[in-house]
Amino acid sequence: MSDLEMFALSDVGVKRNHNEDYVGIAPSHGFAVLADGMGGHNAGEVASVMAVDITMRSLKESLSKIPMAEHDPETGFTLESILARKAVILANETIYKTSGERPECAGMGTTIVVAVLYDDRLTAVHVGDSRMYRLRGDYLTYITEDHSLIQEQVRRGLLTADDARNSAIKNLVTRAMGVDPEVEPDIVEDIVQPNDLYLMCSDGLTDVVPDEAIRLTLRQHGKDMRAAASHLIQLANDAGGPDNISVILIRAGKNYRRKQSLMSRLFG
Repeated sequence: MSDLEMFALSDVGVKRNHNEDYVGIAPSHGFAVLADGMGGHNAGEVASVMAVDITMRSLKESLSKIPMAEHDPETGFTLESILARKAVILANETIYKTSGERPECAGMGTTIVVAVLYDDRLTAVHVGDSRMYRLRGDYLTYITEDHSLIQEQVRRGLLTADDARNSAIKNLVTRAMGVDPEVEPDIVEDIVQPNDLYLMCSDGLTDVVPDEAIRLTLRQHGKDMRAAASHLIQLANDAGGPDNISVILIRAGKNYRRKQSLMSRLFG
């Protein structure tokens, strides 16, 4: 097994006729991006593709120019986190500008979740309700927290997670890319332990598949990421598949450290 493995899979679902999710992975550079688009006339697909492509291009260029795991003195975050946040902000500006310039793209937007791995750390940068989880041993935990009205109610103790999954307002996000000229991505930093398994996913999975079913799937199939991703998507489709479903799985091996040289980060 290599020190860092990634696998991505996206499915249109049962009830949609096109896929507005978009995913991108760059194992050799240590990052992955997932976006879930929204908007009429397929504009959500435009937004999600732009979000992933712009973010990935920006990260490939910027990560090669910095020392790894060095902290920003003002924010306390690592420079990797700051650069991932800047990449998302750049993508937001471009999507918002395109939405205003192209009538067929008016009102388009997208969620995004970005993972960057370096040394023994992971940074997650996100906007909206696409999520990242971590399976460590038997325990599944949230890395990100949804930007949604329903999550606000869960956080305040007004609803349970099961109530939230069945709520009529579960898809109302409080932050999205492309709908405003400025966006504030959240940053979460995590210490990676050997054999941690990370899941990034769109709400096409989490709206219909309970966390416990996700945990059991990752426990049972986690050593074969293709099988795990396929099984998660099948669970969502078996539950009606009302939305597009996308997953990215990331596993750091026993000896994982991303101590690449400048040349390998540029051309790896």
